Amino acid sequence: MLKKIYHRILDWVDDRTGLPKMIGKTARHLVPPDAKWWYVFGSATLCAFMIQVITGVALAFAYIPSASEAYSTLHFISDQAPFGHFLRGLHYYGASAMVLMVGLHMTQVFLAGSYKFPRELNWATGVLLLGFTLVMGFTGQLLRGDQNAVWTVVVAAEQAGRTPFIGQWLAHFILGGDTVGGATLTRFFAIHVFIMPGFIFAFVGLHLWLVLRHGISEPPKAGKPVDPKTYRAEYKELIEKKGKPFWPDSAWRDVVFCVVMIVGIAALAFIYGAPQLGKPPDPSITTASPRPDWYLMWYFAVLALMPHGTEQYFLIFGPLIVGIILIALPFVFNRGERSPWRRPWAVAIVLMTMVMIATLWVAGVKSPWSPNFNAPPLSTSIVGATNGPVFVGAQLFHAKGCLNCHLIASDGGRRGPDLTAVADRLLKDQMVLKIANGGVNMPAYAANLTPAEMDALVAFLQSRKIPRP
Repeated sequence: MLKKIYHRILDWVDDRTGLPKMIGKTARHLVPPDAKWWYVFGSATLCAFMIQVITGVALAFAYIPSASEAYSTLHFISDQAPFGHFLRGLHYYGASAMVLMVGLHMTQVFLAGSYKFPRELNWATGVLLLGFTLVMGFTGQLLRGDQNAVWTVVVAAEQAGRTPFIGQWLAHFILGGDTVGGATLTRFFAIHVFIMPGFIFAFVGLHLWLVLRHGISEPPKAGKPVDPKTYRAEYKELIEKKGKPFWPDSAWRDVVFCVVMIVGIAALAFIYGAPQLGKPPDPSITTASPRPDWYLMWYFAVLALMPHGTEQYFLIFGPLIVGIILIALPFVFNRGERSPWRRPWAVAIVLMTMVMIATLWVAGVKSPWSPNFNAPPLSTSIVGATNGPVFVGAQLFHAKGCLNCHLIASDGGRRGPDLTAVADRLLKDQMVLKIANGGVNMPAYAANLTPAEMDALVAFLQSRKIPRP
């Protein structure tokens, strides 16, 4: 009885909309017989995006995109709202999963040469989706509204403002005005919640339509290059003879992988929850060291390690050039071998990219270029005195913030030169000039030190030398 009612309802809906037959036909489209576990990352990316949409909508019911209330509402969600901490964790780890899955999907497509004819636009839309995903992650971090978010916006606007010709316009667009304010958060909220998801939905639809139009790429075989003149006929013959319906023959792998991914995201959210919010936003506090989430940490390291004065150009033109190269790739190399065993340059590019990102990520985590604002005063054993000019100079070295950027016997920051043995390379007059006039990233202290304080500080630095036997 129930089955009969179900079929009658289904027939009625199909007669009025045509959706059931269209969905059924789409789900049963034929795919290559060897399209197995390496092909699950695309579906996993879409699944992670849907997690973001669902959790994002749930968070939006309580979140207020206001400069005065965003921080407090996130605290309410995390500490008081039922399952709020878990929900924020789902959203945070879902974002990480989405970035990871889209990266793995593009890597698999690149290594398999699946971007070649006739799937050039499949690849191009995938590159754009990668960009949209990263923008979603970046703008989402700023919506936390804490001190780290405020200074991240300030740093981004400052760097963008140095771009030739359009810098002032870019900085004004990022801030929504001349300074960080209510318009800034509202702007990023609109980008994160409306604009980027809209672009992603549109391009996911286009991407899936292109996949259905050209078919899922078959696993590459060495010695069987792509020839645009014959490829379509060869692919059609393969699908007609050996193709299997996507549902259920291949889709079950996607379902299994997505379920495992969802369980993993939920487990991380339950065990660790969302990242802790930083201090309340206060642009007047300059002792902040803004850092992005893990998937952008390597890019943070690139900007920090670039020669002084060049980072602002790379900030704008770097992603633009990389994006152009990636989009142009299938149009330049749209034929020939697909097997990675016959394309050692492709394997080398992937390996070098992975090593580069991993190395820069480690550097970004350590961030030796960032001041250590929590550096404790030097111990008596390191100073070597309990009174006198050397002792006073050591206290000044900490009080004036010198220890934030300079190491003394492994204590302090790493932004500036190590001063553990500075007396072995600089004379007294050179020290005075350097302290008084400052340098590229060092402020001038001439107006901030009395003559007596300068003498004490130099006395302390003159005591920093390697002991001689």
